[in-house]
Amino acid sequence: MTDNAQQQPPASTPELPTQYAPAEVEGKLYERWVDKGYFAADAKSEKPPYTIVIPPPNVTGSLHLGHAFQHTLMDALTRRKRMQGYEALWLPGMDHAGIATQNKVEQQLAEEGKSRHDLGREEFVERVWQWKEEYGGKILGQMRRLGDGVDWDRERFTMDEGLSKAVQTIFKKLYDDELIYRAERIINWCPRCLTAISDIEVEYQEDDGELVSIKYGEGDETLVVATTRAETMLGDTAVAVHPDDERYKHLVGKRIKLPLTNRSIPVVADTHVDPEFGTGAVKVTPAHDPNDFAIGQRHGLESITVMDERAVITVHGPFQGLDRFEARSAIVGALRSQGRIVAEKRPYVHSVGHCSRCKTTVEPRLSMQWWVKVAPLAQAAGDAVRDGRVAIHPADMSKRYFDWVDNMHDWCISRQLWWGHRIPVWYGPEGQIVCVGPDEEPPSGEGWTQDTDVLDTWFSSGLWPFSTLGWPENTPDLQKFYSTDVLLTGHDIIFFWVARMMMFGLYAMDGEVPFKTIALTGLVRDERGKKMSKSFGNVVDPLDWMDKYGSDAVRFTLARGANPGTDVPIGEDWVQASRNFANKIWNATRFALMSDATVEGPLPEPEKLSATDRWILSRLNKTIAEVDAFYEDFQFAKLSDALYHFAWDEVFDWYLELSKTTFMAGGEPAKVSGRVLGEVLDVTLRLLHPIVPFVTETLWTTLTGGESVVIADWPKDSGYRDAAAEREIETLQQVITEVRRFRADQGLQPGQRVPARLTLDGTALAPHEAAIRQLLRLQPEGDSFSATATLPVGGATVALDLSGTIDVAAERKRLAKDLAAAEKEKAQANAKLGNEAFLAKAPDNVVEKIRTRLAKADEDIARIQEQLKRLPEA
Repeated sequence: MTDNAQQQPPASTPELPTQYAPAEVEGKLYERWVDKGYFAADAKSEKPPYTIVIPPPNVTGSLHLGHAFQHTLMDALTRRKRMQGYEALWLPGMDHAGIATQNKVEQQLAEEGKSRHDLGREEFVERVWQWKEEYGGKILGQMRRLGDGVDWDRERFTMDEGLSKAVQTIFKKLYDDELIYRAERIINWCPRCLTAISDIEVEYQEDDGELVSIKYGEGDETLVVATTRAETMLGDTAVAVHPDDERYKHLVGKRIKLPLTNRSIPVVADTHVDPEFGTGAVKVTPAHDPNDFAIGQRHGLESITVMDERAVITVHGPFQGLDRFEARSAIVGALRSQGRIVAEKRPYVHSVGHCSRCKTTVEPRLSMQWWVKVAPLAQAAGDAVRDGRVAIHPADMSKRYFDWVDNMHDWCISRQLWWGHRIPVWYGPEGQIVCVGPDEEPPSGEGWTQDTDVLDTWFSSGLWPFSTLGWPENTPDLQKFYSTDVLLTGHDIIFFWVARMMMFGLYAMDGEVPFKTIALTGLVRDERGKKMSKSFGNVVDPLDWMDKYGSDAVRFTLARGANPGTDVPIGEDWVQASRNFANKIWNATRFALMSDATVEGPLPEPEKLSATDRWILSRLNKTIAEVDAFYEDFQFAKLSDALYHFAWDEVFDWYLELSKTTFMAGGEPAKVSGRVLGEVLDVTLRLLHPIVPFVTETLWTTLTGGESVVIADWPKDSGYRDAAAEREIETLQQVITEVRRFRADQGLQPGQRVPARLTLDGTALAPHEAAIRQLLRLQPEGDSFSATATLPVGGATVALDLSGTIDVAAERKRLAKDLAAAEKEKAQANAKLGNEAFLAKAPDNVVEKIRTRLAKADEDIARIQEQLKRLPEA
């Protein structure tokens, strides 16, 4: 009826400690798994491959909740596929994180009173490698703590020898195919990190600034321009107006005086200008604004750079040497003294770009850089999703993907750093440019120098799905495990990483996609749905929760919140609840072992099973099917919830409780139920294992005597269903639930025994009388039995004698008082909702609140009236 793992049962009844102590078992279990090679993938295996791409964490990083979240889901996918008989590869590794790592080492040097220039390039890079060996990779140990089932023998680093060869190979290939070129363009420049950064590494936020309107020119030939960056006016080489703007047609083609300088600049007509915005005239600074650069290109304007790499003014004596923000104030002051300031607005809130790493305000800067011509690569990346070779999940995230790849600008890949993959291009004394492949000797001789820049970190991580498998060599790993099956990652790095891998994978691997499915997750937030941030004081170290509640509790909490593409709120009380779930599994298995639950031998035939046994086996197979369907749809929250409710509600709260009388009675029925319970727990623990690996490993090996649940078979739905048994037990549950509710309403304690007469004849509940009495604490009726309350439910009748347990008169009085209060509440709510004047003025949320109160009052009235009806007359 379900698959049987056919494990060898323990020789004698095993014992478990009374309490589960995660800290005592998790570390030992993980090292045993690694030592046994359970996570190692074999390229020579005949099993079907299953490969999952890990987003390589930064070498500078440590495990945060976002990592724990995604790693839990990736681990669950991999563990399940391994149990299903796949040769599963989850390959670990780290990214060299160019800017972030260089910053770390430069901070160390600053504490020593040095800079990287004091060491020189070669010694500085060696210092970074030393830092990496000593401090880097902290997160790898933390991944073990979480339980990541990765193949440690295949660990890679984006700067290791093999990946460096891959980087040089693809650079050379792109260069030869004229998809990499060098050009002077406007780029995003970080004056703190002293490097170019890509568009997607710029974070925009609303900053308080100033908007000043400045009069250019003299007399009748004047124009007013507005700017938030007055310091750049020193580099203006034109003023632009719209060709159809009648106000300025007489000035187009003329030259006007640029304030504070001895230069005159032309007035040009360009359709980029919006005549409805501001004065309809804009200053043009080609060296410091991307739109102005484009205007400059169209009109042959000069590009004048007015700042150095640290955003210090380099031109025009009075302001030379000032920081850009100091210069802004000084220039506005100078213009004001000349009567050139027409209007000023402070504060002026506007969107300003900041470096995503150090938060410094980014400076647009004209610079000679290396670029990837992305149009053909992006076209291929879009087509792979459009034609179905790659599926994006959830599907509605496809729009974000297409918005990016269909509108991608050429990618600036050079960075002015020393840590990273150095650009493999040499310049000769006569202006020669030579790109060198990994197996080629660079040119030598006097005057030959290598480009000093390194490549954007995302360039090398974009090769990750195939470079880690040995490309450009056609290795057994590459043949076996590429294309990878799933990329599971946050929707926030579609642009950074996903699109890069798609472009490079399709290009390098002759059109073969890097992964078949892109499964996008949301981001982890606090319990109120607020973004986690150090400034908010709500950042959580998952290791603290692991110490307190165990890794399984953290994993289950994260998985249970993982709806595709949706952000995940998480709070400590939820982790505590997951810890309680792990404890519940532990205690239920201890009870099962003490009740002689077994996995030995086949399951009894259905005719030998009780209705309770048939019900739980039917529900078990339905749960297997449900969980499988949710896994295939990446519905981690739903599959976790399905497992939680099946295990806690149906197995632990109902099946175990309904079977206790059978176990206590002993004999053949107890043996049959013991085998059923063993089967149910065996399968349930295997279903739970990918999400909560540690506690399930301990319990499953104890229950079954098997080597490890990591290598056990994934459960299969046998197709067994018993609708009649399910209806019978649902009716039984209805009776027990209804009587429990009535007892609680009457103020009876859970353990308080009450005389009762059960009329079950002619119903399917007759065989369950002992269980009903046991669970409801109902003792047999005596000679003096008097039915003071009668409950018809589920086709049966439960008559209770409450005469010796409650004061009926007092209870009626209490309920009458509650009924009067509920009716008063209803009357007040109806009065307000019937008042047209009130409804016209009251906010929507206030009206909705009153409607909610009315509905609650109606429910209370119905409930209290039912309770009064069931009570005997006083």
